[in-house]
Amino acid sequence: MREMKMKKVISMTGRLLASAVLMWLLTATAFAAVPGITGPTFNLVASPAFITQPDGEAVYSWGYGCNSTPSDYAPAAITNAFCNTMQVPGPTLIVTQGESVTVNLTNNLPNAAGNTSILFPGFNVTATGGVAGLLTQEALPGGGTVSYTFTATTPGTRAYYSGTQGDLQVEMGLYGAIIVLPSTIPGACTTGIHASNLTAKSSVSSAHPGVAEADFRLAAAAYNHPGACYDREYLFQFSEMDLRIHREAQQQSTRTCTACMAVATEPYVPAYFMVNGRSMPDLMDPNYASEYPHQPYNGNPHMHPGELTLIRAIGTGRWQHPFHEHGNHVRILARDGNLILSQGDPNSLAGPLLFTTTTTPGQAFDGIFYWTGKGLNWDPYGHNPASSDPNAKLPCTPDANGYNTGAPAAINYFEWCQDHNKPVQATPVGDVAGGGPATLPDPTIFANGAWYGGSPYLGPNATVRAVGSTGTTPPSGTVANSPTDEAGFAFMWHSHNEREITTNNIFPGGMLMMMLVDSREFVIDESK
Repeated sequence: MREMKMKKVISMTGRLLASAVLMWLLTATAFAAVPGITGPTFNLVASPAFITQPDGEAVYSWGYGCNSTPSDYAPAAITNAFCNTMQVPGPTLIVTQGESVTVNLTNNLPNAAGNTSILFPGFNVTATGGVAGLLTQEALPGGGTVSYTFTATTPGTRAYYSGTQGDLQVEMGLYGAIIVLPSTIPGACTTGIHASNLTAKSSVSSAHPGVAEADFRLAAAAYNHPGACYDREYLFQFSEMDLRIHREAQQQSTRTCTACMAVATEPYVPAYFMVNGRSMPDLMDPNYASEYPHQPYNGNPHMHPGELTLIRAIGTGRWQHPFHEHGNHVRILARDGNLILSQGDPNSLAGPLLFTTTTTPGQAFDGIFYWTGKGLNWDPYGHNPASSDPNAKLPCTPDANGYNTGAPAAINYFEWCQDHNKPVQATPVGDVAGGGPATLPDPTIFANGAWYGGSPYLGPNATVRAVGSTGTTPPSGTVANSPTDEAGFAFMWHSHNEREITTNNIFPGGMLMMMLVDSREFVIDESK
């Protein structure tokens, strides 16, 4: 058993080191969205099961799951969804502003664990059934039930979690997210650039010719405000686990007495750090992957240049998690469903622009991540007027803000025109005499060649477009993919608490993922 675990650790370490060092990364087939179940009535059950970690550990945990077939899954474009009787985190509950929401909870935890419950912070909840607890009505062990009813008064992202012995039950996995969609969508969010960003890529796609890109959003806006429009969205629930606590709970779970479990929750020394119930690299596998029956949600964001990417994030557990999104700052829209508005002008958003988006336990935020290539001081689209490839001669006509937004189907839609046709280096290999801000690694040197990802340009054939077929700039994806395949920027997103990018003290792992910025030639399929 130990040998098998160590082999997986070694495999994980090798894969993660390659991902961390690569300037480029082969676009994976696993994508993320905000998968969940729709209401307004939810039948949940609290149950035990084992969740897995990349080091081979199967960790005894508790989680909320579905007690019956859900009314529906969202987004509708994901067709392989499931909801087992236990998952970590619990099912993402998706409702619409103004709906009357009912959550029926059944307690299938071990008798020794005692009662359990759910809190819905931010809502005025009426609880019926069960017995009175310290914070809310609780479901008795052995199949006891309790119902919670509330009106989804305001949109946004919020947490739900156990209100019974939270130091143990939340640690064991009894938490999840509830997303309230706005009842009305501002017209600005369904026209203009936001409509263009969802245009079929068939006219420029070499990877998927003739295939339209589906809309995987839950809505066109996070709030009823024109500043809350977005083009793509992801949910990240950050948590940690102390393996000792889980082992003690497992050892005591077979006791025949009721509510007699006595697990020491201090000192607290977590060694597993997770995003949506998984650690790197498992979190890059598909949503609803069969190998994770109790961890259905992944963390693997993708986008095209110029898209507004909505990040929904929740801090769970006990620790604060400082998460850093490479590539750009994140503009915070709201916290716990409360839009951050200007004091002088309530129609203007005033959320901070953050280098690190710190998540406090129990707190949620909605924010916008944006990337266009502006500020690089070189052309990431590989233009070359001397090339015979017409895609290397695409024009860049700046709009009032300096971006190429007049041709939504073009490869270089949203290019920052100031850097148009500006090479990353004047000479493909060697010292740069002038004309480019960087010197790329020499692919003929093994120390670089075996790990270097290749082209500094977006999209298939971009290196050929930029330097020609005889150029010595490394081909796109020297290790994993050919120059004619898809290539995009890989921005590492990770916790800035260095311990949290380990899995059981093994680096790399934990709270670490990659934001892949894909060329518009590539159709992002988030159903896988």
